[in-house]
Amino acid sequence: MPAVDIPGSKSITARALFLAAAADGVTTLVRPLRSDDTEGFAEGLTRLGYRVGRTPDAWQVDGRPQGPAVPEADVYCRDGATTARFLPTLAAAGHGTYRFDASEQMRRRPLLPLTRALRDLGVDLRHEQAEGHHPLTVRAAGVEGGEVVLDAGQSSQYLTALLLLGPLTRKGLRIRVTDLVSVPYVEITIAMMRAFGVEVGREGNVFLVPPGGYRATTYAIEPDASTASYFFAAAAVTPGAEVTVPGLGTGALQGDLGFVDVLRRMGAQVSVGASGTTVRGTAALRGLTVNMRDISDTMPTLAAIAPFADGPVRIEDVANTRVKECDRLEACAQNLRRLGARVTTGPDWIEIQPGAAGAGAEITSFGDHRIVMSFAVTGLRVPGISFDDPGCVRKTFPGFHEVFAELKGRLGDGVQA
Repeated sequence: MPAVDIPGSKSITARALFLAAAADGVTTLVRPLRSDDTEGFAEGLTRLGYRVGRTPDAWQVDGRPQGPAVPEADVYCRDGATTARFLPTLAAAGHGTYRFDASEQMRRRPLLPLTRALRDLGVDLRHEQAEGHHPLTVRAAGVEGGEVVLDAGQSSQYLTALLLLGPLTRKGLRIRVTDLVSVPYVEITIAMMRAFGVEVGREGNVFLVPPGGYRATTYAIEPDASTASYFFAAAAVTPGAEVTVPGLGTGALQGDLGFVDVLRRMGAQVSVGASGTTVRGTAALRGLTVNMRDISDTMPTLAAIAPFADGPVRIEDVANTRVKECDRLEACAQNLRRLGARVTTGPDWIEIQPGAAGAGAEITSFGDHRIVMSFAVTGLRVPGISFDDPGCVRKTFPGFHEVFAELKGRLGDGVQA
């Protein structure tokens, strides 16, 4: 049974870096993800004056509960949404003037609900060009706290940023949420805050975050469940193949491990144990209709294998995938059609008919790592697939192509040459 060593979770690494920077003391992060996004986050912390020490297997961060160590900084957030949303929020708790900018791709992605909430809390935050987008400047003087209303229907990262900020405010935060997507990511945040000494309360759609700060700790980063989805899908589309991801089992924080439940519904054999998860491909995959609101980062993975099901695959409630690194819903539709599949889409859904994905083509990545990694799985059954920008996987998994090629060789006869 091929075991695949998946790099650490991007979502958990980003949250851990924020928590470590905010905590009182030195925090050690074990097996953090080393990718363009997380290196950008660590570099941003360094620009803000935090000390980040790195060894091959761990990062150490000297926390500063009082905020950035420098009075002024210019931070480039690269392509990272967590970097671009979390670091200005962290800086707001300090004292100084901090400017943030990002790549053209990240400049297009929205953050207005978050910046509006920060302004409602008294933060002096100004967008330099388009309202609700980078670049922006924070003139920080600490955050008093209190009650704030937030629409997190576009991205749960808006709520996560405010939750993480709460213990650094003078009075704590009472966050009233009017809409929320990707709930499991918020649950990751709350569980991690608990590990750093903060208990978040909840009363319906209101989140209660006490003041008082964080305490430093040693924190191990679990493998990335979104990244694991490509390897689980590879097993599912290859009859008789089996893939195990160690370190991602019953105690996992990440909701995206729920993708294996979708594969189970389609007919794959799935075993989730304490020490890892195994998926085994069977003779056929069934079509299905599935709501992926809470695991929307794995929507492209399912779309990429949908033509191999014996009936239509309809994915619903994924409007937020249109404001990711690219419009993922449209990107999947375009690439599937290029491969000969029949696809229809709506504002928040995509439906893929079985069969007809038999012609190889160059996949347009739109600079999105998840599009490339998803259609690499399609390439197990469709010969001749290539990518216009294979290197964009460096955002979350720089070694993806090498690891996937090794797996392809180990899966054997069920895979196209």
